[in-house]
Amino acid sequence: MFEVNASVITTFAAYLVIMFAIGLWAFRQTHGVSDYFLGGRNLGPLPAALSAGASDMSGWLLLGLPGYAYLAGFEAIWLAIGLMLGFWLNWLLMANRLRRYTIQCDDALTVPEYLSRRFDDKSGALQMIAAVVILVFFLFYTGSGLVAGGKLFATVFGLDYHLAVTIGAVCVVSYTLFGGFLAVTWTDVVQGLLMMAALLVVPVVILSEVNGDLVPSLNAINPHLTDVMRDVSGTPLSWIAIVSLVAWGLGYFGQPHILARFAATRSDDAINTARKISVTWNFLCQIGALLVGMTGLVYLAQHGLGPLDDSETVFIHMVNMLFHPWIAGVLLAAILAAVMSTADSQLLVSSSAFTEDLYRRWLRPDASQEELVWAGRIAVMAVCLMATVLAWNPDASVLELVGYAWAGFGAAFGPVLLLSLYWRGMNRAGALSGMLVGGATVVIWRQLSGGIFDLYEILPGVVFALIAIFIGSKLGAPATQKSLDDFDAIKNT
Repeated sequence: MFEVNASVITTFAAYLVIMFAIGLWAFRQTHGVSDYFLGGRNLGPLPAALSAGASDMSGWLLLGLPGYAYLAGFEAIWLAIGLMLGFWLNWLLMANRLRRYTIQCDDALTVPEYLSRRFDDKSGALQMIAAVVILVFFLFYTGSGLVAGGKLFATVFGLDYHLAVTIGAVCVVSYTLFGGFLAVTWTDVVQGLLMMAALLVVPVVILSEVNGDLVPSLNAINPHLTDVMRDVSGTPLSWIAIVSLVAWGLGYFGQPHILARFAATRSDDAINTARKISVTWNFLCQIGALLVGMTGLVYLAQHGLGPLDDSETVFIHMVNMLFHPWIAGVLLAAILAAVMSTADSQLLVSSSAFTEDLYRRWLRPDASQEELVWAGRIAVMAVCLMATVLAWNPDASVLELVGYAWAGFGAAFGPVLLLSLYWRGMNRAGALSGMLVGGATVVIWRQLSGGIFDLYEILPGVVFALIAIFIGSKLGAPATQKSLDDFDAIKNT
């Protein structure tokens, strides 16, 4: 338990004041729905890079991943490999082409709107179903962030978990509500830098405390901790286990909150520069997170303080034990930064799905810009409230909630979006089939267990979605001439 002191409280308060100040500034810069949801498509390389990274990783980076490394040792490296590869490929294959295509499709502001216009869907079915997918799975994803925030406030300040979750929700919704995309992006820049600094400093300090002998020390605790081919019990990892860990990388192609950063970047050159910055940030942060978990295990064992009741609090406990309260306050604010940087992005994308793809498309097609912005703000509050209900269980796992939402988006949107950018012959029926089959496979697969059903649900979801896209595109009505013309226009740029 932390000793609550003025240093930690002051640091947290200062951090929140800075975030709210950015939100107020962004509120004054937001004049229409395009500004609110995509910042006027004017992001430079640095904010695009850090916002994509910070909105991706969430509290999972400082709680879930270190907690997994604390329990599993080198086995966790498989997960990091998959995520690093997927992150890089997402920037390489999706970023430039998606930015151009959303502009070509009459300045589409959201993933559902892009899909509807890309496949010239006059019925609106693609846009509506995609919006529903976003709203459903982002409830789980946002809920995971609030669980992380709840664990942070409960552990650091000794608060009741439910009160802690409520405080976290209020913090996130406050500046997202008014500032929109600009607030989210520029707070992500601050938060991304803070997260990286924490994940570089903390493991280095712990390593110095254990004399740098990480591998021998892990072997002394359990020799299987340093074996990438066995779990901690000594059982060889099955192909299902290894493939499930690496398959996390497939999820990147379908994450709306990350893809929004690509669409909002000002130019191809800016994206190329941002890719280098963001991939470097991702690599350093994931290595740091793995080291926090493993070095934390060694430190606690050497001092007779383990095992932890909740492995996902290893970062919090190490900061508490090794750093001066003022520095600890800054480092712990990095967890709040991780939570806020992802939850705010998810709330904003959920808001855009409701406002652009449901409210304006089906209810108020003639709504003014001001009305749409306020509809988006109401949606932010509603989604945050429902996510808070999902986060209410104090035994909820950040990693498990993230895993479910990640798989849902990766399977429902990933194959559809990727092929929409590169396959000229893909049509509306293929997109609709892929989205429905991918999302449904994830939901059904997760309810089953044993044998092949222990495979992480994202992989069968992606495979079945690809099959459905191919069959739907071959059997459905051919792509319209407008769809073909748009594809050719992008291909020739």
